Amino acid sequence: MLTSIGLLGRASHSAFAQLVTGASKVKAGAGQLQSKLEITSSNAKLVEVFEWARTQAMAYTFDQNDPVGSWYEAVEPGREAFCIRDTCHQALGAHMLGLARCNLNMLRRFAEHISDSKDWCSYWEIDRFNRPAPVDYKDDAEFWYNLPSNFDLIDCCYRMYVWTGDPAYIEDPMLLNLYDRTVNDYVERWGLDIDHIMTRPRLLNVRGIFDAKKKFPKNRGIPGYNEGDHSYVLGFDVLASQRAAYLAYAHIQQVRQNATLAATFLAKAAAVEKLLRETWWNKTDQCFYARLNKDYHLEGRSGRGSGTTQTLDWNAEGISDTSGFLRPDDTNAVVARLLDLSHARLEYPEISFTRVGDIVSAIMGVNLQFTSPLLSSVEGNWVEVTVKTLSGLGNTIDWAEIRNLPIRACEVSIRHDGNSRTTFTNQRGPALIWRAFFDGRHESLLVNGQPVKAVVEADDHGRSLSSVRVTVGAGGTVKVETGKG
Repeated sequence: MLTSIGLLGRASHSAFAQLVTGASKVKAGAGQLQSKLEITSSNAKLVEVFEWARTQAMAYTFDQNDPVGSWYEAVEPGREAFCIRDTCHQALGAHMLGLARCNLNMLRRFAEHISDSKDWCSYWEIDRFNRPAPVDYKDDAEFWYNLPSNFDLIDCCYRMYVWTGDPAYIEDPMLLNLYDRTVNDYVERWGLDIDHIMTRPRLLNVRGIFDAKKKFPKNRGIPGYNEGDHSYVLGFDVLASQRAAYLAYAHIQQVRQNATLAATFLAKAAAVEKLLRETWWNKTDQCFYARLNKDYHLEGRSGRGSGTTQTLDWNAEGISDTSGFLRPDDTNAVVARLLDLSHARLEYPEISFTRVGDIVSAIMGVNLQFTSPLLSSVEGNWVEVTVKTLSGLGNTIDWAEIRNLPIRACEVSIRHDGNSRTTFTNQRGPALIWRAFFDGRHESLLVNGQPVKAVVEADDHGRSLSSVRVTVGAGGTVKVETGKG
């Protein structure tokens, strides 16, 4: 069961720097796991926030023979457990910190517990003793579960495959069962297929006589992550996470060379997207509706998509913006938001893990692009994963460098000098492909001082971007710049 991340009073730097384990404010012990991920910058606040987040997150990480295996806290502090939603939100930051083994173990733990008796749900929360957390589970007929959960698990597993290249994510029978059962049996059992999702009842799969006074019956299949309203029929987050799961499932099938199945689920994802864009988009307020209420009317405002852009990417590690309307292309606003810790419950594990992920993916602008292996026979320069960078330093940070970032078999360092120069070093591992992006339209970009014709394209917000594609060999360093810095 979730507790909303509330707003607290402003925390001083000295206070948040000491928060390490829950709210105890003790310093990290000698046996605490360490992360190799480092950042340096002209902006001292960026370094301070990053180092706090790294230390805090690693203090929540445990790899010392607990029955559940390697894990990190991903739920309300003090529960010694991890829930599906928070695990999926924290996974990217955890990977960047070097915790790929924890991610795989925790995701497999959720996968191993899906069952017909639970209507293809898993345990919402698992503790360090490898048990369903008692606060959220009585038996297979009475337990707490939010319906975006299974979809988030598939999307998270796919994202972790992209970042790690670990074949377990596309071969492990337990994970494959999770994927297959979710997109088929789970969708059918909970009335989430495209033909029924807008007319589904709020309560489904109730065991025995429904008793509204009991804790679990009304919360066994909550149609969204909004847990305060027990009447709405469907949340935007169910559809957005379902679309992401269908895309993830399709990409996993592409890796597995199942072209027909991949095409089927690309089409299913497109159908969900069409429903969202044509039915759930509020033209008046220029945002997506938040939910379908008990009278089957759309209402509320979702944080996804604002202004004139219908942003549907359901990224669990999205920028931690409690207002819900922060545009990721407004780099100065993103930087200000990520360096401000006054709005958050700093002891909540999600805050530190997602802050690491947000700093790397938003401020440092490091993301990975997957390309279907089914295209390998028709694209001469095909690679499964390309590293993309786009400086998010804005106008307030002169330079910043991230080091020891794990990407598949490599560790890399990336330095941005303003918004006009990026230096990429392949510290360890085989050669990889890097696409260096810059704001604006540039006919060419300088690669180690030599002009190379740039590719110009528009992002989801209509912003023009220019890029070049380069190979960075083992131990190699490549510098790309606009020449206008």
